[in-house]
Amino acid sequence: MNGTRESLRELADLRVALAAKPPRADVLICPPATLLSRALASVAHEFEIGGQDCHAEPSGAFTGDISAEMLKDAGASAVIVGHSERRQYHGETDAQVSAKARGAWRAGLLAIVCIGETQDERDAGKALHICASQIAASLPDGATAATVAVAYEPIWAIGTGRTPTSADIAEVHALIRERLVARFGAEGQGMRILYGGSMKPSNAAEILALQNVDGGLIGGASLKAVDFLAIIACAAAA
Repeated sequence: MNGTRESLRELADLRVALAAKPPRADVLICPPATLLSRALASVAHEFEIGGQDCHAEPSGAFTGDISAEMLKDAGASAVIVGHSERRQYHGETDAQVSAKARGAWRAGLLAIVCIGETQDERDAGKALHICASQIAASLPDGATAATVAVAYEPIWAIGTGRTPTSADIAEVHALIRERLVARFGAEGQGMRILYGGSMKPSNAAEILALQNVDGGLIGGASLKAVDFLAIIACAAAA
């Protein structure tokens, strides 16, 4: 929940920089819905635009909600579903996340499905169990590398400045890959696994160099073009 029209200046700076030096990485910006159309107008061909959430249904009496079809109509190519903050503060269940992912596919959007444990769950040694359970229940049958990306974002690392160790991240991402391949075969091998949770310029290179880390789901560090560009440079070099 960040961003007003003043934030479009950061997008403009980002576009200019990427146009001058095209990155060897895919770049997606997911602004608040109030800025989505204006953000799209400033994109040119330097990056794509996505939504931060969607409703599972295409339309209906769901005042205040936004359907995947509405996002697609506004020019989005992807949408985040099951973000840890949605799970934590809005009580979203794995079943609801799965339904939203199916809604994203219905509209022709890439679903970025988020999973991640709380601090208490990690301290109790349950991180791998929780992540495996969320993968199983949050990803619908029929997922492909073209329709799904999975983002691991430990809830306790979001917006706190705290980051798991490289070994912790590698362990969870290895589990995610193993479960994706076991369920979806070759498609699971090709699905992108993103890391989210206090990734910033100072740690991006180390995290993005880890096996099975195919990109980042960037939070606070994406609000300033200079910081986001530094992370994009690390992704391009990984």
